[in-house]
Amino acid sequence: MSLHPSLKVDTAGAQQRTVLTRIERIKDLMKKDLWHDDYPVTGLPKTKIIKIKAAKKEKKEEEEKEGEATAAAVAPETK
Repeated sequence: MSLHPSLKVDTAGAQQRTVLTRIERIKDLMKKDLWHDDYPVTGLPKTKIIKIKAAKKEKKEEEEKEGEATAAAVAPETK
């Protein structure tokens, strides 16, 4: 059976969440060694969400490689 198009989840338009659940915040605090088992689960401190943009880095690396290739091609002509 196929899934109706209106029920499909579009991941391309999904935005990064700006709010973490309580469990996600506790896990983040555990990673930073700021959480102990005797702490209450209410009134947790705020945690910063780091946004990572990997797509632009790939473009910059490609441009650098192209620039190096162009510079190498131009250099023999100037000698």
